[in-house]
Amino acid sequence: MAVPDAEPTTPDIMLAFYRRLYPFKSIFTWLNHEHAPTKLFTHREFAFTLQGDVYLRYNSFANADELKKQVCTLNPTRFEIGPVYSARPRDKKTVRPAAFTPQLRELVFDIDMTDYDSIRTCCSGADICKRCWTFISAAVRVLDRALRDQFGYKHLLWVYSGRRGIHLWISDREALELTDEQRRALVGWLTVIQGGKEMHKKVNVRMGLKPLPPSIASAYKMLLPVFHDLILDDQDCFASEEGWQALLHLIPDKDIVRSLEDKWEDDPKRSSEDKWQDFEDEIERKKGKGSAILNAAKEDIVLQYTYPRLDAEVSKHRNHLLKAPFCIHPKTGRVCVPVDPRTIDKFDPARVPTVSQLLNELDKLALPQAGESAEHHADWERTSLKPYVEMLDKHVMGLMEETRKSKQKMDLSW
Repeated sequence: MAVPDAEPTTPDIMLAFYRRLYPFKSIFTWLNHEHAPTKLFTHREFAFTLQGDVYLRYNSFANADELKKQVCTLNPTRFEIGPVYSARPRDKKTVRPAAFTPQLRELVFDIDMTDYDSIRTCCSGADICKRCWTFISAAVRVLDRALRDQFGYKHLLWVYSGRRGIHLWISDREALELTDEQRRALVGWLTVIQGGKEMHKKVNVRMGLKPLPPSIASAYKMLLPVFHDLILDDQDCFASEEGWQALLHLIPDKDIVRSLEDKWEDDPKRSSEDKWQDFEDEIERKKGKGSAILNAAKEDIVLQYTYPRLDAEVSKHRNHLLKAPFCIHPKTGRVCVPVDPRTIDKFDPARVPTVSQLLNELDKLALPQAGESAEHHADWERTSLKPYVEMLDKHVMGLMEETRKSKQKMDLSW
């Protein structure tokens, strides 16, 4: 069952959310890496989408309070975060173009469910359900491990997009400092699925019959059980004629293709699991080089159906803008909340709080309970948004500790 869209948001609801619930201080420390404002925040671009799709770029702020004041004044439907520039974005019109260039930017990734439309069978387009979320959770597990193990990044923040996808922000200093050329190279290294709808085979990651590169071989081991559970069993991707014809296009042996096609046309009720077993049986019957070619094709098929499908353009350029965490998706009313990659398989988009739900929770708690301390707490602490903000705050503590250690080293070097 697809995750239903919630009631559409209204300007009054959005304003109440920004005034009472949006965690501006947490967002500030996440971007700034320390308590006192630095250029990481003051030279940072914010872009606002207003009612009627009016788009305002090159905004910047001195601190969290100034950001909150402007957000509450403009009451945007959402806002996006861009790079740190060489000058304050608000001064763009008064500085020479050569003196206004993007300097630093988190390395960001975007995985969107619509890129899986050609293979998922439970939903399509903007719809998403707990079943097809498994494509996203598999992608998160593979990408999270690759970025930590192969590149040594530590500070990865995964954020649900509010409807059908997930974003990743990497805040390590080394990631912030990557040039556009380095970002392109890194994304190219991680990209396995390439080609448009007209291309059948979208995986070309090996030279001839050589083994998969070690990094992709590691991902393959993770994804093989996902292929069996998700592609063959749950999604039953090869059940329909369109589905099994797509599989046949990826098998490089014409004799085997003809044999399997005849078999599957004669028995249309064979499950995806049965059809995959038929293919594996054909591989077993082959000898020598033919067997090696088919085994390589088998690995490529598993990768094509399960490996992360990245929107590479999002990651290649420092000046790219990406929706801020904790914004509200206008179609679903759901909050763009952080997600723990260690428990990504248990994450259910349908259980993410909506803005209306959060405001209702606040209304019920408007009056202090008997014996309750008069000490003030942030309003989000009194709602189901609390665990998500705490997840961001825990992430921020790691960043701030890194900054403290870096300053300590600099002091010692002097």
